[in-house]
Amino acid sequence: MLKKILIGLVVILLLLVFVFLQSAFPIISGYGAKNLCSHVYISGRDAPDVIDKELGNLPLSLGSFSIDLEDQSASATVWGMAKKKAIFRPGLGCTLINSVAEEELRAQAFTPPAFPYDKDTAAWPLGDVLVDSLINPEVQTAIAKSFEEPYPESPRYTRGVVVVHKGQLIAEKYSAGYTDQTPQLSWSMAKSVTNALFGLLVKEDKIDIYDPAPVDAWQGADDPRSAITTDHLLRMSSGLDWSENYALPSGATNMLFKDASMATTAASVGLAYPPDSVWYYSSGTTNILSEIVRNTVGEADYWAFPYQSFFHKIGISTAVWEPDASGTFVGSSYLWMSPRDYARFGMLYLQDGVWEGERILPEGWVDYSSAPTAASPNGIYGAQFWRNGYDSYNFPDVPDDAYLANGYEGQRIMVIPSKDLVIVRLGYTAADDFDMNTLAKDVIAALE
Repeated sequence: MLKKILIGLVVILLLLVFVFLQSAFPIISGYGAKNLCSHVYISGRDAPDVIDKELGNLPLSLGSFSIDLEDQSASATVWGMAKKKAIFRPGLGCTLINSVAEEELRAQAFTPPAFPYDKDTAAWPLGDVLVDSLINPEVQTAIAKSFEEPYPESPRYTRGVVVVHKGQLIAEKYSAGYTDQTPQLSWSMAKSVTNALFGLLVKEDKIDIYDPAPVDAWQGADDPRSAITTDHLLRMSSGLDWSENYALPSGATNMLFKDASMATTAASVGLAYPPDSVWYYSSGTTNILSEIVRNTVGEADYWAFPYQSFFHKIGISTAVWEPDASGTFVGSSYLWMSPRDYARFGMLYLQDGVWEGERILPEGWVDYSSAPTAASPNGIYGAQFWRNGYDSYNFPDVPDDAYLANGYEGQRIMVIPSKDLVIVRLGYTAADDFDMNTLAKDVIAALE
């Protein structure tokens, strides 16, 4: 009898493991195919280097990854199962084939508007011509420390650092294979750029962020989600029953690696708490916001909107914002820009939304974006921006007024208004534990 019970338990355990793997494998292969595709076709990296670094650690190393330059695609499997494919389209970057036919996805075509002037001949910040006498050697020495590898068993892989002080680029450094024009992945820094798009819509009186969020699935007096405002979404205090878990199959992983419309996946969950009562970090929330932008702008102008109305106005020329399979920009994660262009974005916020005398963001928008969300612990979060002073985002040697666009694996745009300073750091720090406090402290000390 005991033997039968043990056999039964083993069978149940094996079934549970099989069910888990069936859910987990598409996440591994989806992540691998998408990232391999983007790093090769957008950043221009060699496939073996991407596979070795970005995809070389467990559990990603369980996968097998390949690039097809003729097909302009990347594919991945795990032990021959859960095959995923991502395809590249010029102007749109790479997108996983999720719940749509490949032919339908390839039919999506977009040519970004031409950049309006020659950055190679224009002075910073509009262009890329720097004044050599403004380069600060002490700050150059300070940022060089971020490229050192004191712990070879846990490499930081810093790939770019840019420092802007009082509106001028005073220091920058790049690792081998990267330049000031290499587009690099934002991860969640894209959330802060999504914030800027809402600033544009507010300035044009196209949306009131304090009205109920215009999400079709939530309409109706009997739906408690109809009480969620766009402001709640921007501040991550919507109360939606979301799971931001990347270690296990979850709403976040299904959204990124399985479903065609990320916004639809995120908006389909119920309400766990009354809006504005609990703060919870949610990439799903930002992708709902991204679809709101799409619906507000309209299909005809949507893909060109961030380029014409935002990027080009502040000198950003390298941006590639990748959409999901439904055609909506992945506002939570998939923006690519050069380090200098990320610095321009930080400068715009440092300058209260004004660029070269033109007000790009509405008056008061930067204050709104960097102000603490009451529901967040110790006011750590603003509106798609992090604020200095709590938990892993506590920078004790940095002024309290600092706020950040923050991304996975150590992507940072730190804005420090009291020092008239923007610091950009990009790289691949697998444990996401890059020491931004020390970098900022060293830069500030070098300036003083």
